[in-house]
Amino acid sequence: MKKILFASSALVAIAAAGTAQASEPIKLSVGGYMEQWAGFADQDQGDRKNAFQSDTEIHFKGETTLDNGIEVGAVVELEGETSADQIDEQYLYVNGGFGQVRLGKDDSAADSMGFIAPSVGPVGVNDGDLTNWVDAYLIDTVPSSGDQKRVTYYTPSISGFQVGVSYADDDGSNNNDTANDGDNIVSAGINYQGEFDGVSVGVSATGENWGEGNWYGLGATVGFGNFVVGSSWGHIEDDYAQDEGSRTGGDTDAFDIGVSYAMDAATVSLSYGYAEYGNRDVDLTDDDVDLSGTGEISTVDLGLSYTLGAGVAWRSSIFWFDDESDNAAIADNDGFGAVTGLALTF
Repeated sequence: MKKILFASSALVAIAAAGTAQASEPIKLSVGGYMEQWAGFADQDQGDRKNAFQSDTEIHFKGETTLDNGIEVGAVVELEGETSADQIDEQYLYVNGGFGQVRLGKDDSAADSMGFIAPSVGPVGVNDGDLTNWVDAYLIDTVPSSGDQKRVTYYTPSISGFQVGVSYADDDGSNNNDTANDGDNIVSAGINYQGEFDGVSVGVSATGENWGEGNWYGLGATVGFGNFVVGSSWGHIEDDYAQDEGSRTGGDTDAFDIGVSYAMDAATVSLSYGYAEYGNRDVDLTDDDVDLSGTGEISTVDLGLSYTLGAGVAWRSSIFWFDDESDNAAIADNDGFGAVTGLALTF
């Protein structure tokens, strides 16, 4: 692993050497997105969680091309709402014929390279916003470690194939954390994207190791005409990224399948997700007592996205879910809801 870190450091040094001062200075551009949602949900257990939700980020990005042709850039993503971690992602990258190296706080290679079923609504069935509206287990076939301080390398795309590998040292979730009390995280992915006689194909295999646990998964999408069909599957070992002293459970298997259809400015999607989970974290008291959650969930989402103008889309979801827990202390829950709103990109 030290060889990987040494190689990435050498690439950065080479990129900065020589006649770098003759290149244009880096100037940051501003972008990002804002999403504002209004919705209603009905569930058997508990009251409605929210009537309104929002998600906003401001992105700063800039790069320069050195005289040797290598690109060096920076990305900083600022959360639009106050939280414990105001900065979402921040990393530098080096692009060249060798591929791309990223160093900083960023998603893993597995998270970036995995394909899942198409879904255009604001809720979704796979790592979406279902739990913002109801109490349920969140299906995720690509459950990566999130934003961590890491080094990532992506190969160039060769005949449609690309490989990515990430390494995070210890916990890495806090800036300049020196506690050294976490587990090393190794993440990898490989995918293929190609087109044959008007049919587009995407296939991915991803996985991650965190301490003693692992997750891995497969995904595929096929596009033809105005249709896109896709599906993914993921498996999580019972001890992946968990404090085994707080709860016990079992392995988790999840999958999704969906289809979308585009017509002029509108796209509609229908997706289904299922998980047999053994890793649910459930808090039933004000003292934040963790209970193990095992069971199964099914959820369906009907989504709509309509482009109103450049960077402006109206998006809506109608969803249904059925969550059945094996733990007698956790009541089964099912319900439905509808969410609508605007998504702005800039």
